[in-house]
Amino acid sequence: MTRTLVWVEHDGASIKDATLSAVTAAAQLGEVHALVAGHNIDGVADEAARITGVARVLKAEGAAYAHGLPENIAPLIAGLLADHDAFLAPATTTGKNIAPRVAALMDVAQISEILSVEGPKTFTRPIYAGNAIATVESSDARLVITVRGTAFAKADPTGGEAPVESVAGPGDAGLSSYQGADIAKNERPELTSAKIVVSGGRALKDAETFAATITPLADRLGAAIGASRAAVDAGYVPNDYQVGQTGKIVAPQVYIAIGISGAIQHLAGMKDSKTIIAINKDEDAPIFQIADIGLVADLFTAVPELAAKV
Repeated sequence: MTRTLVWVEHDGASIKDATLSAVTAAAQLGEVHALVAGHNIDGVADEAARITGVARVLKAEGAAYAHGLPENIAPLIAGLLADHDAFLAPATTTGKNIAPRVAALMDVAQISEILSVEGPKTFTRPIYAGNAIATVESSDARLVITVRGTAFAKADPTGGEAPVESVAGPGDAGLSSYQGADIAKNERPELTSAKIVVSGGRALKDAETFAATITPLADRLGAAIGASRAAVDAGYVPNDYQVGQTGKIVAPQVYIAIGISGAIQHLAGMKDSKTIIAINKDEDAPIFQIADIGLVADLFTAVPELAAKV
């Protein structure tokens, strides 16, 4: 039976949702083994063991793995792949940082952001900013794959009873060191897992106008806040808010695009949303071509009215 190794992304205390989608994808290939690496991670390992579909949890404990430095994590994974046929990681910032290094160490071609599993070594993945879907088949002995989280259902985080086994790795590679992190705190839902996302674009003019227009509506809806690349580049909001091909890929139940024209780069990050609502004064804006509900109106009038009635 094919054995797949899944990278468990976590913050030291709890598992990130993107891991659950990777487990679902891995289960379509064969037996799933989850790798939890870090320092003081007994709680995370136990949480991974409860994920439905996980047959075994491998726990790599050590100071070298405490902050998920890819220079230390990649050799650990490469060593474990001697007993596995495939390695899967969520297509997050962390996953995209680790997987290419693993592929290089294994001398195989990485398959990025798969959308479906079509066979033991056959997958679909987006190309041309999602405007075309390619079917690819690997000829490598072992697979290194990143998984687009919005394309797979999340595995049930409870119900499993997998055994936890400690494993050893090469430790500190001496190539990098952790200096610190400035982590933004956000009381809103995580952008990639939120059920409702309210996004703003360049038309919001500046940071103050963006906050004054978008925030009240997001507060009323209990939504996460996103933005187009143009809004981020203009300094309206932090880079962490960016939705798109070079930002975050989202697929909420409802996506509200306000003052966003709908460039290909942005559409690649949100077009899988269940319901897309667009508000733009330009009736020819590309966003209306994929929107389920479109409102041609001045956003500075329409959005406050909408927020007041929600």
